[in-house]
Amino acid sequence: MNNKNSNTGVAESGLFTGINPSMGILAKGMVVAFLVFTIMNVDYAGGVYADIKNWIQTTLNWYYVSLISVFFFLSIWLTTGKMGSLRLGADDERPAFSFFSWFAMLFGAGMGIAMLFWSIAEPIFHFQGNPYITMAGIEAGTAEAAQVAMRISFFHWGFHGWAIYAIAGLAMAYFAFRKGLPLTIRSALYPILGDKIYGPTGHAVDLLGVFATIFGVATSLGLGVSQMNAGLNYLFGMEISVLNQVILIAVISVAATFSAVSGVAKGIRILSELNIKLTAVLFLFFLFAGPTVFLLGFYVTSVGDYLANMIPMGFWTDPNPESQWQGWWTVFYWGWYISWAPFVGMFIARISRGRTVREFLLGVILVPCMVSFLWLTLFGGTALHMELYGDGGIVTAVNDNLTTALYVTLEALNVEWATWAMAALATLMILTWFVTSADSGTLVICTLLSMGSENPPHKFRVIWGLGVGAVAAVLLLAGGLKALQAASVAAALPFSIVMIMMVIGLLSSMLTDSEYVPSQSVQPVDQDDLSLNKPVQAG
Repeated sequence: MNNKNSNTGVAESGLFTGINPSMGILAKGMVVAFLVFTIMNVDYAGGVYADIKNWIQTTLNWYYVSLISVFFFLSIWLTTGKMGSLRLGADDERPAFSFFSWFAMLFGAGMGIAMLFWSIAEPIFHFQGNPYITMAGIEAGTAEAAQVAMRISFFHWGFHGWAIYAIAGLAMAYFAFRKGLPLTIRSALYPILGDKIYGPTGHAVDLLGVFATIFGVATSLGLGVSQMNAGLNYLFGMEISVLNQVILIAVISVAATFSAVSGVAKGIRILSELNIKLTAVLFLFFLFAGPTVFLLGFYVTSVGDYLANMIPMGFWTDPNPESQWQGWWTVFYWGWYISWAPFVGMFIARISRGRTVREFLLGVILVPCMVSFLWLTLFGGTALHMELYGDGGIVTAVNDNLTTALYVTLEALNVEWATWAMAALATLMILTWFVTSADSGTLVICTLLSMGSENPPHKFRVIWGLGVGAVAAVLLLAGGLKALQAASVAAALPFSIVMIMMVIGLLSSMLTDSEYVPSQSVQPVDQDDLSLNKPVQAG
């Protein structure tokens, strides 16, 4: 029999020591049910996932577009208003991590592996046709089409998406570090639910977060391992196959699990900082080996073009009932961001104690977006320049197998002494981003199941680290990229309702809080022993 903490339900002894037994069992049951359903009939399961995705994309596109625009404008209001001076912790508390470490970790958790996958493929897809160039009367494959393609890519990787992460993370950090509640999703609903957050209703909220995290992270892992397989094929001739991708997932999931066991201040921080340094090397290669002057001008022009168009794009819904473009792209991205929101939101909350609301929002939204724009310009802009003014070949590669786009572009740069080395570096980056995403997601899942514990039990980190890898592998078996996208969009729908409630709870507490400043006084957090849940006494 387990002895439990009467308030949180976390077992203090027995098999489930360190987590809430009922949540642990239900979470494992959800994953096992999914795995069994998919494996029993892979083709049928793939069809079901596709039908769910198609229904959401054709019926609820207006909902996703409206919701994300609300999050975007809310983040602007909170940044510029008087509540921006609130500190996520005590007024005399300062951040546990340096800006570089903080930025490296939040960027690695929120983008890394996906940017490597889409930074060339997406602009090239839009270059060949999209509703925006159709409405403007622009011919596909022209310089004007290239500019619109980059505008769309910036939109999908820009402020709107990061606003989702920022609002989710802010809500969790505010109630954990200002109000002394557990660092969990349910805590953001305290103004609505009160002490019910500790009961079945609160369990359901956090389980939805676990569900979204599992499938959101699994989607990115599936994309990353597909591209890694393409890189190993280019470097060493490894056959591109689902079997090899499943094997890669198994091997790398083990490595990610070891990193998750080591914690935030060690394995995850070190890997995140390494990722940023490797990315800088690849950035410099593309900048100087590619069309340097074109890329610098294209970056400035594209940023301005995006800023001038982002608000109307944020409200646009496709009026053509026969068109599936918005569902394939914008709705998929918004669903992907929402499914990642509990994972990325909690992770950036965990590493952001001591920062002000304004600093948090600007750091989480502005800085990663500007780097993402640079990434898209260097990689995607180089590919577009090759199609417009060079020998081309990138469009063909993307249409044949988009996982090879990065390697085909590297080869087309025709820097013989560096091509293989840069391809190897890119593949190594996929590996390190892969591990960073997987270990961060594993730690967040265990944190949710242990009611915000600062040190979730290692055995459960191992179980969930391998479990997320298993879900990614099964999704690949069930239909590859389409199944991965379907899982992400479907997982996002129920959690979007939770996010609306989180916003209501956050605003309710902030607007009625007479302590705008000052707050309480607690000791600064030691970055080697970062606390997930240090109660703050009301002053």
